[in-house]
Amino acid sequence: MRTLNLVGFLSVFIRVYPWLKIALGFFLISATQAAPLPATVAKALREAGIPASSVGVFVQDVAARKPLIAHQAEQPMSPASTMKLVTTYAGLDLLGPAYTWKTEALTSGTESGDTLTGDLVIKGYGDPALTLESFWRLLRDVRRLGIRQIHGDLVLDDSYFQTATGDPGAFDNEPSRPYNVLPDALLVNFKTIRFRFVPEPAGGSVRVIADVAPAMVHVVSQLQMQDGPCGDWSEGVTTEIGRNGGGAVSVLVSGAYPRACGEKSLYLGVFDNTRHVDALFRQLWQELGGTISGSVRKGSAASDARLLAYHESRALAEVVRDINKFSNNVMARQLLLTVGREIGNEGSVRSAAQVIDQWLGERSLHFPEMEIENGSGLSRIERIAPAHMGALLLAAWRGPLMAEYVSSLPIAAVDGTMKKRLRNHGVAGHAHMKTGSLQGVKAIAGYVHDRKGRSMVVVCIINHPSASAGQAAQDALLEWVYDRN
Repeated sequence: MRTLNLVGFLSVFIRVYPWLKIALGFFLISATQAAPLPATVAKALREAGIPASSVGVFVQDVAARKPLIAHQAEQPMSPASTMKLVTTYAGLDLLGPAYTWKTEALTSGTESGDTLTGDLVIKGYGDPALTLESFWRLLRDVRRLGIRQIHGDLVLDDSYFQTATGDPGAFDNEPSRPYNVLPDALLVNFKTIRFRFVPEPAGGSVRVIADVAPAMVHVVSQLQMQDGPCGDWSEGVTTEIGRNGGGAVSVLVSGAYPRACGEKSLYLGVFDNTRHVDALFRQLWQELGGTISGSVRKGSAASDARLLAYHESRALAEVVRDINKFSNNVMARQLLLTVGREIGNEGSVRSAAQVIDQWLGERSLHFPEMEIENGSGLSRIERIAPAHMGALLLAAWRGPLMAEYVSSLPIAAVDGTMKKRLRNHGVAGHAHMKTGSLQGVKAIAGYVHDRKGRSMVVVCIINHPSASAGQAAQDALLEWVYDRN
């Protein structure tokens, strides 16, 4: 009775002191906890050497008014890639599911016959999914205007976002890995080049082909084939990138490659963005029969520049699916900056964070502990409480964009980052869960449709040096939610 009386007492003061709403919300979560951690989850945590104090769990029926489980749910925690749930829901709600990005080809030059005298400007507006094929179609549309020779420079206009600064390898000293790519308003093919691994059984070696194959990339393969299952084949492959004169790079690929893998691909970021776009442009423009006499440089389109061609991206609802299903970091960062530019006053994280904070407040969602560094979860700064992640998921379920949002999440044992988890379990196919993993962090957040037809929000975040061993506990939680009476 004392707990209930105190809750009632605090409730009286919410109208007078609005800030108490947050504190009271956390108090109610703890005070009304209806169940401890399930025994199977507690057992799995003990076996992994993870104390319960390092785990935050929030479980609530979407039709209920209070959580079923709220264990350490009020603690700010590192969410890893589950932070993308905040970024993508904010993007869908603020920009709309039909929002699209554009990329433009412009010039202030003059055309005569098949010759453009003047610069060709490529202006980006933050498209997260401007693939190689999309970029090729943009250039093909320019070529179909009859332009073959460009007597001028290639000018890259990335002014739509604030220029991203920092070392792409600062997080884990792996600057060439796709997950470390920095955002850019003119991001082409995720700022990566595809390297094809083609086994040559007769010689026992593996041929490595850069595709697209810019002249500035020299590949040397010392890979040797070996017997055994394919498994996580990329773990046995080592790449060393050297910088040569004139901006060229050499890529040495070594290690062991399982014969059972057949042909595979690895994506690497080997250039800064200016050289990357320039290399792809020259390769594709040459294949289209074109020539360009000038060099590449950053710049802005002149006020009198005329539009030659443009590319329109896929709708945001489709892009969000790629972000969440496959946990694409740079796409999430692009979306966050787009929110900052389109809704706020600039294409920066600061602007986007202010927009999201205001957006949450307008929906009576107040997350004072939340920290946004880049919106992807690839961060040691980003924080959110499991209860607030759960509140966001509940709001999304009850909102008009529920279908688009839920369908963007990986399905247990079916696709995305959950494809290999919980196979041959009852919850397989019944859980839409975003995953997140960093050293010391293991997280899941999303929805479970249980065997009685109830839809449940489930959040489980582990912050502990042994967090990677916590997957069994999280899977046990999903199974418990699915099977419970």
